[in-house]
Amino acid sequence: MLEAEVLKALANEKRLRVLEWLRDPVAHFPAQKDGDLVEDGVCSLFIAEKLGVSQPTCGEHLKVLSRAGLIRGKKIKQWVFYRRDEERIAAVKELLGSDW
Repeated sequence: MLEAEVLKALANEKRLRVLEWLRDPVAHFPAQKDGDLVEDGVCSLFIAEKLGVSQPTCGEHLKVLSRAGLIRGKKIKQWVFYRRDEERIAAVKELLGSDW
């Protein structure tokens, strides 16, 4: 069953952009001092900057994506790094493509 949290997460253009960027973080974000872009994810500061929004606004978008299980956060030092949960995304894609 497709949860409302997933639909809410996918219903926003900025959140869809974040998911797209995180699909290939090396192509969309600069190298980071801490954390590997692919293994650890992208620092929320870089995501906020690329989205052109404040850190608190970006944090809300990331929280919605996290609640839906589409991304996972990893704390390194005082920062949180985000990457896609490919297994969950594949399951959501399958549900969206199935007959209702």
